[in-house]
Amino acid sequence: MLPVVVLVGRPNVGKSTLFNRLTGTRDALVADMPGVTRDRQYGYGRLGPMPYVVVDTGGLVEQPSGIEAPMRLQTERAVAEADVLIFLADARSGLTPQDHFVARELRRSGKAVFLAVNKAEGLDPSTAAADFHSLGLGEPLAIASAHGEGCRELMERALAGFDAAAVQAETSVDDGRIRIAVIGRPNVGKSTLVNRLIGDDRVIASDMPGTTRDSIFVPFERDERQFTLIDTAGVRRRGKVEDFVEKASVAKTLQAIDTAHVVIFVVDAHDSIGEQDASVLGLALARGRALLIAVNKWDGIPMEQRDEIRRQLELKLDFVPYAPVHFISARHGTGVGELVAATIRAYDAAMTEIPTPKLSKTLERAIAQHQPPMVRGRRIKLRYAHQGGRNPPRIIVHGNQTAHVPESYTRYLANVFRREFDLFASPVAVEYRTDANPFVRLRGRPKPNLEKGRGRRKRD
Repeated sequence: MLPVVVLVGRPNVGKSTLFNRLTGTRDALVADMPGVTRDRQYGYGRLGPMPYVVVDTGGLVEQPSGIEAPMRLQTERAVAEADVLIFLADARSGLTPQDHFVARELRRSGKAVFLAVNKAEGLDPSTAAADFHSLGLGEPLAIASAHGEGCRELMERALAGFDAAAVQAETSVDDGRIRIAVIGRPNVGKSTLVNRLIGDDRVIASDMPGTTRDSIFVPFERDERQFTLIDTAGVRRRGKVEDFVEKASVAKTLQAIDTAHVVIFVVDAHDSIGEQDASVLGLALARGRALLIAVNKWDGIPMEQRDEIRRQLELKLDFVPYAPVHFISARHGTGVGELVAATIRAYDAAMTEIPTPKLSKTLERAIAQHQPPMVRGRRIKLRYAHQGGRNPPRIIVHGNQTAHVPESYTRYLANVFRREFDLFASPVAVEYRTDANPFVRLRGRPKPNLEKGRGRRKRD
């Protein structure tokens, strides 16, 4: 499964800036003051030799006070679930006593630590890193996360101990089984649903070979289809679930999302959709997985309250409009059969292959119905489309001035493709390629002598 890379250091050394650089996002709040990041921030790393989970932390402080105490606790929890630690220091401030404290704490963890000296832009790399050798954490690497300098080399060092081919193979293997990740907040009934899906009398006591940490891969068969269930909270007897508060980490949830074809996000009908729910859903959306929402414990909701709950769900889930909502009771099995049928349909949609002629014809009809906007007086021209990948379906659109296609028009095309090809419960990734100008290669060449040519044809 994906390696977990945790960014650690004292406050205000640029951890959030590096997080945004590695994930290619602006998810982490960045400000020139310490303590902006307090909770752990999770994302999928894009910069480097392989995919990974990256975690931003608030920082380690030796004698925390006030808000620093829970911030340090969050950091310690992130260190505990890490595969690799990146210790970030500040080249401008130089080596500080706090850096020595962080180094001691990280050595105690027993995890692999890679030292990066940030904010080294404009400085000689060897000079910027010189003082940090005394930390005894190996060769420091001078980087500038704000500008991207040295960041790729940093990730190549940090991930050198992992088999990139194996990571890629594990997340892309297609053995015909439908891989399902069941995710959600603690105590919403995930494990009750897991046991309902695979059979109530089934108890899994050990991990299958090749899995890491607590994630369990459970093969089962239902409705004449083969599945592999990824359960980060473990599989237990149904009678024991009610007495157990599940403690699956966000990192394990991200690993499960990455490995899955279909994600079932479980919420408790008695609770509202919170910020944590929206954050995890956003990560599933960013990874492009087919998504189903399972509203559990529906049998305990009075009839007069159900319409209001449905209305609230529509409002709070409007950023994933393609995700169907199923109202279920995992304990009694109500609605679980329909959920399984939707999972099969979602998998088939995510893995579908669409012929290029059909895609291009659909693109033509979409353009005829709604033209792309004008850019500096010229119309954006989209010529043809072909499929560039599955899980999620990825559509490559070729044309001119494609860099100027607005996000709203991309959403329009994605909705058209989803509707036309029944891409149920799946996001559609629309990417653009600008066609090469065939006249570019003629620039700089002498113009042909047309008069000479005409004369030659006459003589012939």
